[in-house]
Amino acid sequence: MKIYLVGGAVRDQLINYPVKEKDWVVVGATVDEMLELGYQQVGKDFPVFLHPETKDEHALARTERNTAPGYRGFEVHASPDVTLEEDLIRRDLTINAMAEDEDGNIVDPYNGQSDLKLKLLRHVSPAFGEDPVRILRVARFAARYAHLGFTVASETLQLMQQMVQNGEADALVAERVWQEFNKALSERNPEVFIQVLRDCHALKIILPEIDALFGVPQAIEHHPEIDTGIHTLLVLQQASLLTNEPATRFAALCHDLGKALTPEENWPSHYGHEALGVKPIIELCNRLRIPTNFKDVACITAKFHLHVHRAFEIKKSTLLKTIERVDGMRKPERYEQFLIACTADIRGRPGYEDHPYPQADYYREALKIIKSVDIRALKEAGLQGNEMANAIHAARLSALNKLLKTPENI
Repeated sequence: MKIYLVGGAVRDQLINYPVKEKDWVVVGATVDEMLELGYQQVGKDFPVFLHPETKDEHALARTERNTAPGYRGFEVHASPDVTLEEDLIRRDLTINAMAEDEDGNIVDPYNGQSDLKLKLLRHVSPAFGEDPVRILRVARFAARYAHLGFTVASETLQLMQQMVQNGEADALVAERVWQEFNKALSERNPEVFIQVLRDCHALKIILPEIDALFGVPQAIEHHPEIDTGIHTLLVLQQASLLTNEPATRFAALCHDLGKALTPEENWPSHYGHEALGVKPIIELCNRLRIPTNFKDVACITAKFHLHVHRAFEIKKSTLLKTIERVDGMRKPERYEQFLIACTADIRGRPGYEDHPYPQADYYREALKIIKSVDIRALKEAGLQGNEMANAIHAARLSALNKLLKTPENI
Protein backbone atom coordinates (compact mmCIF):
# COMPACT_ATOMS: atom_id res chain seq x y z
CA MET A 1 0.00 0.00 0.00
CA LYS A 2 1.43 3.37 -1.11
CA ILE A 3 -0.09 6.82 -0.71
CA TYR A 4 0.52 9.68 -3.15
CA LEU A 5 -0.44 13.35 -3.12
CA VAL A 6 -2.12 14.00 -6.48
CA GLY A 7 -3.79 16.57 -8.68
CA GLY A 8 -4.15 20.24 -7.87
CA ALA A 9 -1.96 20.26 -4.78
CA VAL A 10 1.02 18.93 -6.73
CA ARG A 11 0.36 21.32 -9.62
CA ASP A 12 0.02 24.41 -7.43
CA GLN A 13 3.05 23.58 -5.29
CA LEU A 14 5.19 23.45 -8.43
CA ILE A 15 4.12 26.94 -9.56
CA ASN A 16 4.10 28.44 -6.04
CA TYR A 17 0.34 28.94 -6.19
CA PRO A 18 -1.76 28.73 -3.00
CA VAL A 19 -2.84 25.14 -2.29
CA LYS A 20 -6.49 25.06 -1.21
CA GLU A 21 -6.97 21.36 -0.56
CA LYS A 22 -5.07 18.11 -0.76
CA ASP A 23 -6.22 14.92 -2.44
CA TRP A 24 -4.50 11.57 -2.16
CA VAL A 25 -4.47 8.34 -4.12
CA VAL A 26 -3.91 5.00 -2.42
CA VAL A 27 -2.30 2.27 -4.54
CA GLY A 28 -2.38 -1.40 -3.56
CA ALA A 29 -5.12 -1.28 -0.92
CA THR A 30 -8.62 -2.68 -0.54
CA VAL A 31 -11.72 -1.14 0.97
CA ASP A 32 -11.48 -3.44 4.00
CA GLU A 33 -7.86 -2.49 4.61
CA MET A 34 -8.74 1.23 4.55
CA LEU A 35 -11.59 0.70 7.00
CA GLU A 36 -9.35 -1.30 9.32
CA LEU A 37 -6.89 1.61 9.38
CA GLY A 38 -9.65 3.92 10.61
CA TYR A 39 -10.51 5.68 7.33
CA GLN A 40 -14.15 6.70 6.88
CA GLN A 41 -15.70 5.76 3.55
CA VAL A 42 -17.69 8.56 1.89
CA GLY A 43 -17.67 7.73 -1.83
CA LYS A 44 -20.78 6.24 -3.38
CA ASP A 45 -19.71 5.70 -7.00
CA PHE A 46 -16.15 4.67 -6.15
CA PRO A 47 -14.15 4.17 -2.93
CA VAL A 48 -13.22 7.52 -1.37
CA PHE A 49 -12.20 7.80 2.28
CA LEU A 50 -11.52 10.52 4.84
CA HIS A 51 -8.24 10.27 6.73
CA PRO A 52 -8.94 9.52 10.42
CA GLU A 53 -6.99 12.60 11.57
CA THR A 54 -6.56 15.15 8.74
CA LYS A 55 -9.91 14.37 7.07
CA ASP A 56 -8.20 14.75 3.67
CA GLU A 57 -9.80 12.73 0.91
CA HIS A 58 -8.04 9.48 -0.02
CA ALA A 59 -9.27 7.58 -3.08
CA LEU A 60 -8.30 4.09 -4.12
CA ALA A 61 -6.48 4.04 -7.45
CA ARG A 62 -9.03 3.42 -10.17
CA THR A 63 -9.66 3.20 -13.88
CA GLU A 64 -12.74 4.39 -15.76
CA ARG A 65 -14.46 3.16 -18.89
CA ASN A 66 -16.98 5.21 -20.82
CA THR A 67 -20.30 3.35 -21.18
CA ALA A 68 -22.75 6.10 -22.26
CA PRO A 69 -22.85 9.78 -23.31
CA GLY A 70 -22.30 12.38 -20.61
CA TYR A 71 -20.27 12.47 -17.44
CA ARG A 72 -22.48 9.90 -15.68
CA GLY A 73 -21.80 7.20 -18.26
CA PHE A 74 -18.69 5.72 -16.66
CA GLU A 75 -17.86 2.31 -15.25
CA VAL A 76 -15.33 2.58 -12.43
CA HIS A 77 -12.86 -0.14 -11.49
CA ALA A 78 -10.93 0.21 -8.22
CA SER A 79 -8.70 -2.59 -6.97
CA PRO A 80 -5.21 -3.18 -5.53
CA ASP A 81 -3.85 -4.04 -8.98
CA VAL A 82 -4.57 -0.61 -10.50
CA THR A 83 -1.26 1.23 -10.93
CA LEU A 84 -0.59 4.89 -10.22
CA GLU A 85 0.02 5.55 -13.92
CA GLU A 86 -3.35 3.96 -14.79
CA ASP A 87 -5.05 6.19 -12.26
CA LEU A 88 -3.31 9.35 -13.49
CA ILE A 89 -4.08 8.80 -17.18
CA ARG A 90 -7.83 9.04 -16.56
CA ARG A 91 -7.40 12.67 -15.39
CA ASP A 92 -8.22 15.66 -17.56
CA LEU A 93 -5.04 17.73 -18.00
CA THR A 94 -1.36 16.83 -17.90
CA ILE A 95 -0.78 19.42 -15.18
CA ASN A 96 -3.37 17.59 -13.07
CA ALA A 97 -1.91 14.13 -13.77
CA MET A 98 1.12 14.32 -11.50
CA ALA A 99 1.73 12.75 -8.11
CA GLU A 100 4.15 13.17 -5.22
CA ASP A 101 5.32 10.23 -3.11
CA GLU A 102 5.99 10.21 0.61
CA ASP A 103 9.61 11.27 0.02
CA GLY A 104 8.65 14.32 -2.04
CA ASN A 105 9.53 12.81 -5.42
CA ILE A 106 7.35 13.87 -8.35
CA VAL A 107 5.80 11.13 -10.48
CA ASP A 108 5.05 12.68 -13.87
CA PRO A 109 4.33 10.07 -16.56
CA TYR A 110 2.47 12.46 -18.89
CA ASN A 111 4.81 15.49 -18.94
CA GLY A 112 2.80 17.75 -16.67
CA GLN A 113 5.92 19.60 -15.49
CA SER A 114 6.83 20.38 -19.08
CA ASP A 115 3.38 21.83 -19.74
CA LEU A 116 3.60 23.87 -16.55
CA LYS A 117 6.77 25.47 -17.94
CA LEU A 118 5.08 25.97 -21.32
CA LYS A 119 1.98 27.30 -19.51
CA LEU A 120 -0.30 25.02 -21.46
CA LEU A 121 -3.58 23.38 -20.51
CA ARG A 122 -3.28 20.13 -22.46
CA HIS A 123 -5.41 16.99 -22.23
CA VAL A 124 -3.77 13.79 -21.01
CA SER A 125 -5.38 11.34 -23.44
CA PRO A 126 -8.20 11.00 -25.98
CA ALA A 127 -10.40 9.82 -23.09
CA PHE A 128 -10.78 13.54 -22.29
CA GLY A 129 -13.41 13.62 -25.01
CA GLU A 130 -15.68 11.22 -23.13
CA ASP A 131 -16.57 13.67 -20.34
CA PRO A 132 -18.20 17.02 -21.30
CA VAL A 133 -17.64 18.44 -17.81
CA ARG A 134 -13.99 18.69 -18.80
CA ILE A 135 -14.88 21.44 -21.27
CA LEU A 136 -16.06 23.49 -18.30
CA ARG A 137 -13.07 22.55 -16.18
CA VAL A 138 -10.56 23.60 -18.83
CA ALA A 139 -12.35 26.94 -19.20
CA ARG A 140 -12.26 27.38 -15.43
CA PHE A 141 -8.55 26.56 -15.18
CA ALA A 142 -7.92 29.04 -17.99
CA ALA A 143 -9.75 31.67 -15.90
CA ARG A 144 -7.68 30.79 -12.83
CA TYR A 145 -4.25 30.87 -14.42
CA ALA A 146 -4.68 33.41 -17.25
CA HIS A 147 -2.80 36.08 -15.28
CA LEU A 148 0.20 33.73 -15.21
CA GLY A 149 0.10 33.39 -18.99
CA PHE A 150 -1.59 29.97 -19.27
CA THR A 151 -3.56 29.18 -22.43
CA VAL A 152 -5.43 26.18 -23.80
CA ALA A 153 -3.27 23.98 -26.04
CA SER A 154 -4.42 24.12 -29.66
CA GLU A 155 -4.98 20.36 -29.86
CA THR A 156 -7.06 20.45 -26.68
CA LEU A 157 -9.17 23.32 -28.00
CA GLN A 158 -9.72 21.35 -31.21
CA LEU A 159 -10.81 18.32 -29.20
CA MET A 160 -13.22 20.49 -27.21
CA GLN A 161 -14.66 21.86 -30.46
CA GLN A 162 -15.10 18.31 -31.73
CA MET A 163 -16.87 17.32 -28.54
CA VAL A 164 -19.31 20.18 -28.97
CA GLN A 165 -19.85 19.25 -32.61
CA ASN A 166 -20.52 15.64 -31.59
CA GLY A 167 -23.18 16.74 -29.13
CA GLU A 168 -21.25 15.88 -25.94
CA ALA A 169 -21.95 19.33 -24.46
CA ASP A 170 -25.68 18.68 -24.86
CA ALA A 171 -25.38 15.98 -22.17
CA LEU A 172 -24.29 18.46 -19.49
CA VAL A 173 -26.73 18.71 -16.60
CA ALA A 174 -27.66 21.95 -14.86
CA GLU A 175 -26.06 21.10 -11.51
CA ARG A 176 -22.61 20.44 -12.99
CA VAL A 177 -22.75 23.47 -15.27
CA TRP A 178 -23.60 25.75 -12.36
CA GLN A 179 -21.00 24.11 -10.13
CA GLU A 180 -18.22 24.94 -12.59
CA PHE A 181 -19.72 28.30 -13.61
CA ASN A 182 -19.97 29.41 -9.98
CA LYS A 183 -16.36 28.40 -9.32
CA ALA A 184 -15.27 30.25 -12.45
CA LEU A 185 -16.99 33.42 -11.23
CA SER A 186 -14.68 33.32 -8.20
CA GLU A 187 -11.50 32.96 -10.26
CA ARG A 188 -9.15 35.84 -10.96
CA ASN A 189 -10.25 36.27 -14.60
CA PRO A 190 -13.79 34.87 -14.99
CA GLU A 191 -14.15 36.58 -18.37
CA VAL A 192 -11.61 34.06 -19.70
CA PHE A 193 -14.02 31.25 -18.76
CA ILE A 194 -16.64 32.82 -21.05
CA GLN A 195 -14.12 33.40 -23.83
CA VAL A 196 -12.82 29.82 -23.80
CA LEU A 197 -16.37 28.46 -23.96
CA ARG A 198 -16.98 30.71 -26.94
CA ASP A 199 -13.72 29.65 -28.58
CA CYS A 200 -14.76 25.99 -28.46
CA HIS A 201 -18.33 26.83 -29.57
CA ALA A 202 -19.84 25.62 -26.29
CA LEU A 203 -21.08 29.02 -25.10
CA LYS A 204 -24.09 28.93 -27.44
CA ILE A 205 -25.16 25.65 -25.82
CA ILE A 206 -24.27 26.32 -22.19
CA LEU A 207 -24.99 30.07 -21.93
CA PRO A 208 -26.92 31.02 -25.08
CA GLU A 209 -28.11 34.27 -23.50
CA ILE A 210 -24.51 35.44 -23.24
CA ASP A 211 -23.49 34.07 -26.63
CA ALA A 212 -26.32 36.03 -28.29
CA LEU A 213 -24.64 39.32 -27.31
CA PHE A 214 -21.66 38.81 -29.63
CA GLY A 215 -22.12 40.56 -32.95
CA VAL A 216 -24.72 42.99 -31.57
CA PRO A 217 -23.43 46.56 -32.15
CA GLN A 218 -23.74 49.52 -29.79
CA ALA A 219 -23.37 53.25 -30.42
CA ILE A 220 -19.65 53.99 -30.85
CA GLU A 221 -19.87 57.34 -29.03
CA HIS A 222 -20.72 55.46 -25.82
CA HIS A 223 -19.02 52.15 -26.58
CA PRO A 224 -15.67 52.32 -28.41
CA GLU A 225 -15.60 48.51 -28.37
CA ILE A 226 -18.92 48.52 -30.32
CA ASP A 227 -19.66 44.79 -29.88
CA THR A 228 -21.99 44.07 -26.92
CA GLY A 229 -20.34 40.69 -26.27
CA ILE A 230 -16.90 42.26 -26.00
CA HIS A 231 -18.33 44.94 -23.71
CA THR A 232 -19.82 42.23 -21.51
CA LEU A 233 -16.45 40.51 -21.09
CA LEU A 234 -14.82 43.86 -20.25
CA VAL A 235 -17.52 44.58 -17.66
CA LEU A 236 -17.00 41.18 -16.05
CA GLN A 237 -13.26 41.85 -15.98
CA GLN A 238 -13.81 45.19 -14.25
CA ALA A 239 -16.25 43.67 -11.77
CA SER A 240 -13.57 41.15 -10.84
CA LEU A 241 -11.20 44.01 -10.01
CA LEU A 242 -13.84 45.61 -7.79
CA THR A 243 -15.11 42.58 -5.85
CA ASN A 244 -14.55 38.90 -5.17
CA GLU A 245 -18.30 38.35 -4.69
CA PRO A 246 -19.51 35.94 -7.41
CA ALA A 247 -23.13 37.19 -7.32
CA THR A 248 -21.97 40.72 -8.14
CA ARG A 249 -19.79 39.43 -10.96
CA PHE A 250 -22.75 37.45 -12.28
CA ALA A 251 -24.87 40.61 -12.26
CA ALA A 252 -22.18 42.42 -14.23
CA LEU A 253 -22.09 39.59 -16.76
CA CYS A 254 -25.86 39.67 -17.26
CA HIS A 255 -26.57 43.40 -17.12
CA ASP A 256 -27.05 43.85 -20.89
CA LEU A 257 -28.84 40.64 -21.88
CA GLY A 258 -31.74 42.71 -23.17
CA LYS A 259 -29.59 44.09 -25.99
CA ALA A 260 -29.66 40.69 -27.70
CA LEU A 261 -33.44 41.18 -28.04
CA THR A 262 -33.24 44.55 -29.85
CA PRO A 263 -34.58 44.29 -33.42
CA GLU A 264 -31.74 44.64 -35.91
CA GLU A 265 -33.43 47.58 -37.62
CA ASN A 266 -32.99 49.56 -34.38
CA TRP A 267 -29.23 48.92 -34.05
CA PRO A 268 -27.05 50.39 -32.65
CA SER A 269 -29.73 51.91 -30.38
CA HIS A 270 -31.07 49.68 -27.61
CA TYR A 271 -34.00 51.58 -26.20
CA GLY A 272 -35.72 49.64 -23.42
CA HIS A 273 -33.04 46.97 -23.15
CA GLU A 274 -33.00 47.31 -19.36
CA ALA A 275 -36.49 45.88 -18.80
CA LEU A 276 -36.08 43.42 -21.68
CA GLY A 277 -33.04 41.94 -19.94
CA VAL A 278 -34.96 40.65 -16.93
CA LYS A 279 -36.70 37.76 -18.70
CA PRO A 280 -33.54 36.11 -20.12
CA ILE A 281 -31.87 36.43 -16.71
CA ILE A 282 -34.76 34.60 -15.08
CA GLU A 283 -34.73 31.94 -17.80
CA LEU A 284 -30.97 31.45 -17.42
CA CYS A 285 -31.19 31.19 -13.65
CA ASN A 286 -34.13 28.80 -13.74
CA ARG A 287 -32.47 26.55 -16.32
CA LEU A 288 -29.19 26.25 -14.41
CA ARG A 289 -30.85 26.39 -10.97
CA ILE A 290 -28.81 29.42 -10.02
CA PRO A 291 -29.45 30.63 -6.44
CA THR A 292 -32.05 33.32 -5.86
CA ASN A 293 -29.58 35.88 -4.51
CA PHE A 294 -27.65 35.73 -7.80
CA LYS A 295 -30.85 36.13 -9.81
CA ASP A 296 -32.13 39.03 -7.71
CA VAL A 297 -29.05 41.22 -7.94
CA ALA A 298 -28.71 40.46 -11.66
CA CYS A 299 -32.32 41.43 -12.32
CA ILE A 300 -32.16 44.76 -10.50
CA THR A 301 -28.85 45.56 -12.19
CA ALA A 302 -30.30 44.88 -15.63
CA LYS A 303 -33.44 46.86 -14.94
CA PHE A 304 -32.02 49.88 -13.12
CA HIS A 305 -28.38 50.38 -14.16
CA LEU A 306 -29.24 53.36 -16.37
CA HIS A 307 -30.99 54.99 -13.40
CA VAL A 308 -27.62 55.01 -11.64
CA HIS A 309 -25.70 56.18 -14.71
CA ARG A 310 -28.14 59.12 -14.98
CA ALA A 311 -28.10 59.90 -11.26
CA PHE A 312 -27.38 63.60 -11.79
CA GLU A 313 -30.07 63.98 -14.46
CA ILE A 314 -33.06 62.38 -12.74
CA LYS A 315 -35.35 64.01 -10.18
CA LYS A 316 -34.94 63.28 -6.48
CA SER A 317 -38.37 61.62 -6.60
CA THR A 318 -37.14 59.23 -9.30
CA LEU A 319 -33.99 58.56 -7.28
CA LEU A 320 -36.08 57.69 -4.22
CA LYS A 321 -38.38 55.42 -6.23
CA THR A 322 -35.36 53.62 -7.66
CA ILE A 323 -33.89 52.99 -4.22
CA GLU A 324 -37.27 51.76 -2.99
CA ARG A 325 -37.77 49.50 -6.02
CA VAL A 326 -34.37 47.85 -5.57
CA ASP A 327 -35.21 47.53 -1.85
CA GLY A 328 -32.07 49.34 -0.75
CA MET A 329 -33.42 50.05 2.74
CA ARG A 330 -34.04 46.42 3.65
CA LYS A 331 -31.20 44.88 1.62
CA PRO A 332 -28.19 47.21 1.83
CA GLU A 333 -25.71 44.46 0.97
CA ARG A 334 -27.51 43.70 -2.29
CA TYR A 335 -27.77 47.46 -2.93
CA GLU A 336 -23.98 47.69 -2.71
CA GLN A 337 -23.59 44.73 -5.10
CA PHE A 338 -25.89 46.55 -7.52
CA LEU A 339 -23.79 49.73 -7.37
CA ILE A 340 -20.54 47.82 -7.89
CA ALA A 341 -21.99 46.13 -10.97
CA CYS A 342 -23.04 49.54 -12.31
CA THR A 343 -19.52 50.85 -11.73
CA ALA A 344 -18.11 47.89 -13.66
CA ASP A 345 -20.49 48.68 -16.54
CA ILE A 346 -19.09 52.20 -16.88
CA ARG A 347 -15.48 51.01 -16.68
CA GLY A 348 -15.97 48.06 -19.03
CA ARG A 349 -15.02 50.10 -22.08
CA PRO A 350 -11.62 50.81 -23.66
CA GLY A 351 -10.16 53.95 -22.09
CA TYR A 352 -12.62 54.01 -19.19
CA GLU A 353 -10.95 51.44 -16.95
CA ASP A 354 -10.01 54.02 -14.29
CA HIS A 355 -12.92 56.34 -14.91
CA PRO A 356 -14.38 57.93 -11.75
CA TYR A 357 -17.98 57.03 -11.05
CA PRO A 358 -19.43 59.54 -8.55
CA GLN A 359 -22.95 58.35 -9.39
CA ALA A 360 -22.44 55.29 -7.19
CA ASP A 361 -21.35 57.42 -4.24
CA TYR A 362 -24.33 59.68 -4.86
CA TYR A 363 -26.63 56.69 -4.52
CA ARG A 364 -24.76 55.54 -1.39
CA GLU A 365 -25.19 58.97 0.17
CA ALA A 366 -28.86 58.99 -0.77
CA LEU A 367 -29.41 55.71 1.07
CA LYS A 368 -27.69 57.09 4.19
CA ILE A 369 -29.96 60.11 4.14
CA ILE A 370 -33.09 58.00 3.70
CA LYS A 371 -32.10 55.67 6.53
CA SER A 372 -31.49 58.65 8.84
CA VAL A 373 -35.08 59.90 8.51
CA ASP A 374 -36.80 59.66 11.90
CA ILE A 375 -40.30 58.26 11.50
CA ARG A 376 -41.16 58.04 15.19
CA ALA A 377 -43.35 61.15 15.00
CA LEU A 378 -45.33 59.58 12.17
CA LYS A 379 -45.88 56.44 14.23
CA GLU A 380 -46.92 58.48 17.25
CA ALA A 381 -49.45 60.29 15.09
CA GLY A 382 -51.19 56.94 14.62
CA LEU A 383 -50.81 56.77 10.87
CA GLN A 384 -51.40 53.33 9.33
CA GLY A 385 -51.46 51.55 5.98
CA ASN A 386 -51.19 53.69 2.87
CA GLU A 387 -51.27 56.89 4.91
CA MET A 388 -48.19 55.79 6.80
CA ALA A 389 -46.39 54.64 3.63
CA ASN A 390 -47.13 57.93 1.87
CA ALA A 391 -45.98 59.96 4.86
CA ILE A 392 -42.70 58.03 5.10
CA HIS A 393 -42.12 58.47 1.37
CA ALA A 394 -42.75 62.23 1.66
CA ALA A 395 -40.39 62.55 4.63
CA ARG A 396 -37.63 60.71 2.80
CA LEU A 397 -38.09 62.82 -0.33
CA SER A 398 -37.97 65.99 1.72
CA ALA A 399 -34.70 64.86 3.32
CA LEU A 400 -33.19 64.09 -0.08
CA ASN A 401 -34.19 67.49 -1.43
CA LYS A 402 -32.60 69.23 1.57
CA LEU A 403 -29.46 67.18 2.14
CA LEU A 404 -28.39 65.46 -1.10
CA LYS A 405 -26.12 67.68 -3.15
CA THR A 406 -24.93 67.06 -6.70
CA PRO A 407 -21.10 67.13 -6.90
CA GLU A 408 -19.87 70.57 -7.91
CA ASN A 409 -17.64 69.30 -10.73
CA ILE A 410 -20.51 67.57 -12.55
